[in-house]
Order: sequence, then C-alpha cells, then structure tokens
Amino acid sequence: MQNIKLHILKNSVIALAMTLFFACKNNLDDVKKMGMSANDPVGVSDSINVKYTDSGRLAANLVSPKMYDFSNRAFAYSEFPEGVILHLYDKNRAKTTIISDYAILYDNTNLIDLRGHVIAATSTNDTLFAEQLYYDQSKQWLFTNLPATYRAKGYVTSGMGFDSDRDFKKAEVLGVTGQFAVQE
Repeated sequence: MQNIKLHILKNSVIALAMTLFFACKNNLDDVKKMGMSANDPVGVSDSINVKYTDSGRLAANLVSPKMYDFSNRAFAYSEFPEGVILHLYDKNRAKTTIISDYAILYDNTNLIDLRGHVIAATSTNDTLFAEQLYYDQSKQWLFTNLPATYRAKGYVTSGMGFDSDRDFKKAEVLGVTGQFAVQE
C-alpha cells in the first residue's frame, strides 16, 4: 500500500512537471515590448557619421547630430530630427553636398526625404534651394514637386518642382515660374 501511494505521488509530480515544462513558451519578445511603446524608437544615436563605399571608393557620407531608429515598424525608417549633411561623391571624387533641417531615410525604398531649408550644391557651385527634396539612393536621383529655385552658371530659375541626377548634369526645373540671368 505504501508503494502504491509513493508510485501515485511520483507519477503526479512527473505529470505536473511535464505540464509546466510544456506550458511555458518563449516570451522574450513580449517581455522586450513591455518596456517600450509601439511609437518609441528602438534606438537613439548621437553624432552620426555613416560612410558608404562602392567598389572600395567613397560614394556617400551622411552626418547628423541625432538619429532615431524605427526599424521596429512594418515600414522601417530612420529619422534625423536635427537635420543632416549628405555628401555624394561621383567616380572622379567630385562632391555634391545636401543640407536639410530634418530627414527621414526609408529602409525598404532607399529613399531619403530631406525637409526644411534644403540646399544642394555641386562641386561646380550649381545650387538648388527647396523646402523638400527626395534622394533616391538606388537611382541616384533627386526630385521634388514643391517650389524650388535652381542657380546654375549665368542664370537662376524658379519653378514648381525639380528633377535631376545627383550631379545636376541632367537638372530640370519643372513648371518654370521665373528665370533671369545673373553675372558671375
């Protein structure tokens, strides 16, 4: 009788332990999410200086005082609330520099949305002034559908948009609203 009670107790403990073992699941992701809101970035970085190389040659350099990483979102992005300086280099190391007050880099589309007092200047001093400018990193193309002013050798053109390669060799002001010659 004593052996039967011991055997029942032993089997009950094993059954309870097995139930607890298989009932537990890995909730590490749930535990991580408890400490942060779905609207919070997963990372905050200060003094960003990212360099992108292509075939061993410097192709781009992005500098910013602060970056918020929202890679936890379905449409991942990085936000630069204090602005950016973006240097783009061609094969001859000629530099185009773009400055903005604010920027968002969308990971899935390789698109950079530059906003607020955007200035883009090439190594030949062709300069674009706009409130918003997009840079498509894949196509190496700049564009906006907002008012823009483009200053090139001998003239200044204003319009309702801008479209160009990153070196302004194929620059076009869209919906021209004014153009005048300037002495250099």
